[in-house]
Amino acid sequence: MTGRPPFPPFSLETARQKVQAAEDAWNTRDPERVSLAYTEDSVWRNRDTFVTGRAEIVRFLTAKWERELDYALRKNLWSFTGDHIAVRFQYESRDATGQWWRSYGNELWEFDESGLMRRREASINDLAITESDRRILGPRPESERGQEFPLR
Repeated sequence: MTGRPPFPPFSLETARQKVQAAEDAWNTRDPERVSLAYTEDSVWRNRDTFVTGRAEIVRFLTAKWERELDYALRKNLWSFTGDHIAVRFQYESRDATGQWWRSYGNELWEFDESGLMRRREASINDLAITESDRRILGPRPESERGQEFPLR
C-alpha cells in the first residue's frame, strides 16, 4: 500500500477530509475495507478491548457488526495537530432483540507519514433509545457532508 491521503501534518481542511473518509468507510460495515485505513500493526483500545494489527481489526469489526445491526455513524472533528486528530461521534444500532441504542464517544487518532492510522483510542457510552428516537438513518446525505452533526 502506498498511502492513504490526506497525509499529515493536517490542516483544518485535510483533518475534516480524514474524518469524513472514516465516517464513510465505517458506514459501509465492511471490515476488510475499513481495516485498510490502519497500519499493519495498528494498536486500538475500543472501550475495554485491546486490538493489535489488521487481522484483529477485521475480526473485531466483523463481530461488532454482527451484534450492532443497522449500524449508522456520524463523526465530528473535535481537534487536530500534526499527525493527531480527535473526533466526537455517535452511532445508532439495534441488537438482536430489537432494542435500539445510541452510542456516544470520543476517539483519539495518530497517523503515520503515509496517512494510515497507527493508533486509535475510543471511549464509548451507550444509551437505550426507542426506534422513534432515532436520528441517524443511514450514511450521511450528500447535502450534510462537512456539517457538524449535533451530539445530543
